[in-house]
Amino acid sequence: MIDEDGYRPNVGIILCNVRNEVFWGKRIREHSWQFPQGGIKQGENPEEAMFRELREEIGLEPHHVKILGRTSNWLHYNVPAAWIKREWRGSYKGQKQIWFLLRLVGRDCDVSLRASDHPEFDAWRWHDYWIPVESVIEFKRDVYRKALNELAVYLQNEPVSSHA
Repeated sequence: MIDEDGYRPNVGIILCNVRNEVFWGKRIREHSWQFPQGGIKQGENPEEAMFRELREEIGLEPHHVKILGRTSNWLHYNVPAAWIKREWRGSYKGQKQIWFLLRLVGRDCDVSLRASDHPEFDAWRWHDYWIPVESVIEFKRDVYRKALNELAVYLQNEPVSSHA
């Protein structure tokens, strides 16, 4: 599903633990790290897509998390032409994303990278909220900066547990 401007609707997920560290997943068989993300299917709203992607990519269910906030508007990034499938060239530019900030209210052991038949990640770790975006693939870095900056305010309103 690509919109009239050439962008595929997508959701991004910033998952925080009680220490406000973020979930960082290593792409399967690659040396790149990223936040969970995925496309919005026909008939889904962004929140439904976020919960589906959360389940598929890291095995978490809605009761494992609390939504702290979401971006107010779509954030866009363009995909380099060399990365675009031949059949999409000319009509596809990249992704437009609504980003969600979630708090893990479950436990680390609730995370399962093998929850679906098509795993996205083969490793994960917690990292400081202000993740060095240089570890993210170059064309996504600006969107990561914007999402982290916009959503940081929600962490200031959230009590942090002292017994992590």
